[in-house]
Amino acid sequence: MLTPKKEIDDSPRIINWLPFTENQKDYFIKLSIRASWFGIALLILLWIVVRFIGPAAGWWTPADSI
Repeated sequence: MLTPKKEIDDSPRIINWLPFTENQKDYFIKLSIRASWFGIALLILLWIVVRFIGPAAGWWTPADSI
């Protein structure tokens, strides 16, 4: 069975003494943007559960509905 060869990252380093390359920087930026959108979606879902689903199911009552 052949093992795939690892691609060598030939992109320039951000700073000569720092072991991070431009491609790694770009990948980190894309990953952090994707993670932030995922977090925003989870926050919206949590807000919907706390504000609407929980009270409708009788699990709790919101403090502002008294």
